Amino acid sequence: MTLRDTLSLSFRTVRSNKLRTGITVAIIALGITALIGINTAIVAIQQKFLESFSSMGALGFTLRYQEPRRFFRNEEVKKEKKGQKKEKKSSQGKPITENQAEAFKDIYHFPAQVSTNIMGVRDAIISYGNQKTNPNVWVVGGDENYTSLNGFSVLYGRDLNTLDIQTSRNVCLIGKDVATRFFGESFERPLDKIIRINNIPFRIVGTLEPKGSTFGRSLDNIIITSYSNVRRYFNSNPNASFNIQVKVPDIKLIDGAIGEATGTFRTIRRLSVTETDNFQVDKSDSFAEMLIRNLSFITFAALLIGVITLVGAAIGLMNIMLVAVTERTKEIGLVKAIGGKKKNVRYQFLYESIIISMLGAGFGIVLGIILGNVVGILLSTSFVIPWNWVITGIVICSLVGLLAGIYPAIKAARLNPIEALRYE
Repeated sequence: MTLRDTLSLSFRTVRSNKLRTGITVAIIALGITALIGINTAIVAIQQKFLESFSSMGALGFTLRYQEPRRFFRNEEVKKEKKGQKKEKKSSQGKPITENQAEAFKDIYHFPAQVSTNIMGVRDAIISYGNQKTNPNVWVVGGDENYTSLNGFSVLYGRDLNTLDIQTSRNVCLIGKDVATRFFGESFERPLDKIIRINNIPFRIVGTLEPKGSTFGRSLDNIIITSYSNVRRYFNSNPNASFNIQVKVPDIKLIDGAIGEATGTFRTIRRLSVTETDNFQVDKSDSFAEMLIRNLSFITFAALLIGVITLVGAAIGLMNIMLVAVTERTKEIGLVKAIGGKKKNVRYQFLYESIIISMLGAGFGIVLGIILGNVVGILLSTSFVIPWNWVITGIVICSLVGLLAGIYPAIKAARLNPIEALRYE
């Protein structure tokens, strides 16, 4: 018997036992669906994290106010190694001021973009004519570089410019939700119109491209104006801290940019050599990396679920193959009687086991990708195919089919042809 004859016989046998084959395929498909589906969803979630927290990608970092660490008695605690030179604690409780942020922007001469910004309010009411929004609009204060460093793009009109910042003109950029609320689907209509933010008039100079939603918050329900306006109108906390964002053109420059930024800002904050930093340097993708690391637990759980299911499927598949050996004892004797060798019988049963396992893998991979991308659709991410897990699923199912079929195949190959032909 040739390899082609053996494979053909295996396929015919698998087709002839549709119910038994279908049940086994379904069990295997269930395990692969869990494995592929959960990991497809994880890849989609990772994409959303990177979009949400890393709008500057790996090319940017942020200087922000470092909150003092306080414990039960409101005392700052500093762990010191034995024998290490004691460092003087820097003064805490001093947020980054507007003057410090502007001074950094003027002094910092590294080849990079710098943006100064501050958070305004998250419950602003926007009005135009007789219409008003709900008190849920975010107002953010930035400068001429804020949009490009935070993943926004101006669709119509213009961005904020240096003159807007220096003169504190009441101009703003509006997101899609605000634009459609008052002006319909036309993004050009809002230009040069006067809206009122918490009853303060502002002229619209640009509309932003839609960005969608992230974790229940619409990124289009936003208004961007100058940080000086936010400081003057929308920030009741006198101790509110500014953030400084920096973006370099090449990832190779990121470490040098961080080092120079730290040294420059220490000078601005008037820290001595022995004082520790009283500000924090965060890389743009640090939050995303932290959340993605936490997803590894979900990946492990998916792998565990898939393996447990596939172990059960392997046991079931082996049982089915052993039953098949008993049912087809006479057929095995006939194959040997007409010249079939032990290896032909052995290969036939191995191929049957692997074919059933691979059918389960095929159905499971397709279902897993579909179910995983349902999560992607809900998060508004692109279609995802986790090729590494697809290949892993195929390899696992091949091993399941091989291991489940080895013993039945050996048992079938060892049957005595004369006794097999007499079997009733």
